[in-house]
Amino acid sequence: MKKSVWIAISAFFLGVFLAGYVFVYLPEKKAEAKSVLAQTSKAIGTHLFADAPAAGPDLDFVAVSEKVGPTVVKIVAERLDDRQQMGGQDPFEDFWDRYFGNPNQPRGRNQNPREAPLVIVQGTGFFISADGYLLTNNHLVEKAKKVSVFTVSGDEYDAKVIGTDPQTDVALIKIEGKSFPFAELGDSEALKIGEWVLAIGNPLGMEHTVTAGIVSAKGRQNIGLGDSTNYEDFIQTDAAINQGNSGGPLINLKGQVIGINSNILTSSGGNIGIGFAIPSEIAKKVVIQLKEKGRVVRSRLGVTISTADIDQDLQKALGLKDRKGALINDVDKDGPADKAGLKRMDVVTAVNGQPVENSSDLRFKISDLPPGSPVEITFVRDGKQMTAKATVVELTPEVKVKPTAEATSQSAGLKLEALTPTSARRYGLKTERGLLITDVASGSNAERRGLRPGDIIIEANRKKLETLDEWNALVKPLKAGDVLLLVVRREDGSGESQEFILTLRITE
Repeated sequence: MKKSVWIAISAFFLGVFLAGYVFVYLPEKKAEAKSVLAQTSKAIGTHLFADAPAAGPDLDFVAVSEKVGPTVVKIVAERLDDRQQMGGQDPFEDFWDRYFGNPNQPRGRNQNPREAPLVIVQGTGFFISADGYLLTNNHLVEKAKKVSVFTVSGDEYDAKVIGTDPQTDVALIKIEGKSFPFAELGDSEALKIGEWVLAIGNPLGMEHTVTAGIVSAKGRQNIGLGDSTNYEDFIQTDAAINQGNSGGPLINLKGQVIGINSNILTSSGGNIGIGFAIPSEIAKKVVIQLKEKGRVVRSRLGVTISTADIDQDLQKALGLKDRKGALINDVDKDGPADKAGLKRMDVVTAVNGQPVENSSDLRFKISDLPPGSPVEITFVRDGKQMTAKATVVELTPEVKVKPTAEATSQSAGLKLEALTPTSARRYGLKTERGLLITDVASGSNAERRGLRPGDIIIEANRKKLETLDEWNALVKPLKAGDVLLLVVRREDGSGESQEFILTLRITE
């Protein structure tokens, strides 16, 4: 009897315990599991996806596009087809088409390949004031016979070129009118790598196309994309930029223009995620001078500086505390630096007390000074910091060569054109100085020696050549039978080049 009672009591308490476990403990576990699942779902779904677009108003691509889109225009320029001067097939046609697009049929009846027919190139620009001032690229409107602007509403205007700056690839143009919607130029120096940006333009003829990407890098230099070699400070972006985007705005998510799209780096002719824009802070300085003077006046110190950054070995060899500064390769005789006592292998570390980061920084700091300005140069020589005072002078404005300006040297069998950064850009050349051979007389000694259109004469009789006057002064005194010793550079259009030496005998 007692045994049965104890069994019954034990069974009762065991049942109560199990019931409590089922109804009390297990629901807590389920609730806990449900809570963890909810937190995980929130972390993955809500935070990474649902919350991301609402993280800040700056991510509203639609609002930015609607704000800046009406300020963007299509630019159509009629210009001379300078490729025809090469005499026959243009070895740099791929470059031309890459940046300017395939030109339409020449206008009128000017079909003579020697007469440089008019072609049409298209690009983008944008208003920067209500009274019709627009920014675009120099390479779109340089030497244009006519520039037309088409607004987003489809209205067409004739534009006047106010000024161009090949060194930065910036151009200022204007149309007549008022109350145009215009974009605000922002602060490109405040731009951060990884920041969202939008590009608006007319790529491949697709008008008012908006693309998005990020700022991939800042301060890109020495990438050899044309006339701006000496003043490169590009913003790099992976926002899709193609033919026709040139001159269009690169915009931050505040709706401010922080760059002017200028070039793409490509092996295929299309976008591969590497585009370059001119920073707005550079454009602001250029625009002021273009509006006032029609050109940009810069100063020079009279030195040749290394384009490469100072590395560990140079730092040690020159006794530098760090790797900042600009290394002087050479000093122009009787120039401002020479008169101030600067020498080769000096490293400039500051200008008027402002630190110099690298060669590009020195170039910009000097060029921004008004000609005639006194300047204090801080530099390191043999490990010792020193100072010198100089007076900067105006950088000689580039004399642009007209498309038809050629020198004919019958005695040498050559037609030559003086290269400038502008013409080098058109032909897709990395070489920016020298004499470009545009034609070689059939049966001439030059032809027999292997010279051909597209070759560049960089030296003659051990003298570097940059102008036609230098060539004429050298060749004019020569008589039949005299020999010219030439250094010639040949580029194949893909960036590869070779230099070779040859002799050219003067004939009657």
